Amino acid sequence: MEDRVRVVIAEDSVLLREGLTRLLTDRGHEVVAGVGDAEGLLKAVRELADQGSAPDVVVADVRMPPTHTDEGVRAAVQLRRDHPAVGVLVLSQYVEERYATELLAGSSRGVGYLLKDRVAEVREFVDAVVRVAEGGTALDPEVVAQLLGRSRKQDVLAGLTPREREVLGLMAEGRTNSAIARQLVVSDGAVEKHVSNIFLKLGLAPSDGDHRRVLAVLTYLNS
Repeated sequence: MEDRVRVVIAEDSVLLREGLTRLLTDRGHEVVAGVGDAEGLLKAVRELADQGSAPDVVVADVRMPPTHTDEGVRAAVQLRRDHPAVGVLVLSQYVEERYATELLAGSSRGVGYLLKDRVAEVREFVDAVVRVAEGGTALDPEVVAQLLGRSRKQDVLAGLTPREREVLGLMAEGRTNSAIARQLVVSDGAVEKHVSNIFLKLGLAPSDGDHRRVLAVLTYLNS
């Protein structure tokens, strides 16, 4: 079982909200609040933080009332600014580049963007929630493919080999070096070499620490 995390769920569909709650509680996690709109989300997190019991992570729909456009992602961006220690994982029906880029434009700590179809893959979804709660990243493969596909038009990619781009895409999904090695059927050492080359070519010095994995992706998105 994963480390227990405290979660706030923001989803206007009662059925989906209850379903997410059940998925997480069945894995031993605690859903401390469930709300149906962005205003309720901000209020819930603020009140919990004021009580000294801020959640570890928020799971929020990109589109919520009243207009069902970008309320969810705007609330997520505000939460990342006001409560940087709280992880934010947003769910979307399909890839929306503008929203994904806006969410990823700030701090590299504790952020995720998944398509709602990914919820059906229970283990992957719960792993993503835990990873974001612990300060990691969780980007849907479709999101990564679309954003990096757009970025391939930029000169910044010219120095990367096809394999390095493939490794970077898997890094952006939040996979460890060992997981990447299994996916590509290569050795851990080979993956480590590719990752080092990516950092070198993108000008990410060792002093940047572990967040270089995320900064490598953000370099593409901001290019």
